[in-house]
Amino acid sequence: QVQLVESGGGLVQPGGSLRLSCAASGSIFTIYAMGWYRQPPGKQRELVATITSGGTRNYADSVKGRFTISRDNAKNTVYLQMNSLKPEDTAVYFCNSRTVLGVASWGQGTQVTVSS
Repeated sequence: QVQLVESGGGLVQPGGSLRLSCAASGSIFTIYAMGWYRQPPGKQRELVATITSGGTRNYADSVKGRFTISRDNAKNTVYLQMNSLKPEDTAVYFCNSRTVLGVASWGQGTQVTVSS
């Protein structure tokens, strides 16, 4: 099993930046891809960005050009750099990992609030 722990959420003004971190432990050798999802208030969970073990990145259209996903394999950590934040980015952000067979693990979530 893979355990994921997120950090870095908080309150930020529109136009500001935050960086989320997700540290993986456990059966990390099984991880193929890691990513970030978010769940806005009253809405379903949605994809934000993913990155494979080979470095292939995928972003939701709503965050392209503003968010950057990266990973540090030595630290078993994935990051989400969020710039030019908007109120509609307010959500609980969840870290996700997936094995080649599609087995998913989730973190506990971290709140991001964009408000003046």
